Amino acid sequence: MSELLKNIDARAKLAGTNKLEILLFTLGVDNRTGRRETFGVNVFKVREVMRVPEITHAPDMPSSVEGMVSLRGVLVPVVDLVKYANVETDKKPEIMIVTEYNGHTQGFLVEAVDTILRLDWAAMRVPPDMLTAQMGGLITAVTELADGRLVMMMDVEKVLSETSHFDDDYLFTHIQPIEQQNRTIFFADDSAVARNQIKRTLDVMNVRYVSANNGAQAWQELQRIAAQAVAAHVPVSDMIQLVLTDVEMPEMDGYVLTKNIKSDSRFAGIPVIMHSSLSSEANQQLGRSVGVDEYVPKFEPQKLAATLARILG
Repeated sequence: MSELLKNIDARAKLAGTNKLEILLFTLGVDNRTGRRETFGVNVFKVREVMRVPEITHAPDMPSSVEGMVSLRGVLVPVVDLVKYANVETDKKPEIMIVTEYNGHTQGFLVEAVDTILRLDWAAMRVPPDMLTAQMGGLITAVTELADGRLVMMMDVEKVLSETSHFDDDYLFTHIQPIEQQNRTIFFADDSAVARNQIKRTLDVMNVRYVSANNGAQAWQELQRIAAQAVAAHVPVSDMIQLVLTDVEMPEMDGYVLTKNIKSDSRFAGIPVIMHSSLSSEANQQLGRSVGVDEYVPKFEPQKLAATLARILG
């Protein structure tokens, strides 16, 4: 499995093709349903996969946070996804997936990992409302494999926000309203947690916004706005001054959305900012390769506010 995770160059070529690679994993057979569901996480966020090491338990932690492990001298928090997803199973997790989000490393305990699949974001659908309600908003996309299994993309950002301090009020205390009036941005993100943080940031900044839950929806809405601007004989930049986009989104990812915007002359002069938890320099280079103007890491609202204020000003 470790060899599969090392081929960065091959994965880099996925930028702008609307494809992704996901690591499949399971959380065990749920005693209530008798089913073993299959979940997925973007390979770009996986650093390594290992047997569960010795965990140092800590007091006063959320119930799904098992504690800490030492990986090559670095203390890494460990979240039990079986407990977090409320799967009632008799089998203890045997595998730890070590992930990196925004430069933060954490371990996720799972029953087992399966394989790595290359999929098209167009095949990743927005989950139906029933599934969203059943899983408490934990699933951002779902797709069906050739063998009939459903794969659910887990909103790891939601997990981290509820087991760490990614959404604390103090993160917004030093954000100031911008001096410029009548500024509107368009943003797209499939994570409810991320959308909420963006909205909180923009509300404090006194910036208006239009939003979409995925890239396909965003592109459809942006085309509608562009057509409206053309009909009114005004540039699109009079209606929106900036586009903020996530990378991972069902149906159309942020790379393809950016390519579409940058190849459409109606959006000339409108900067596109990539807002993602894929925080490595390699991912930032991928964004620049499709025309992204700047990159801002997720869950750092003060950095987001400073970047938006500078560009909008």
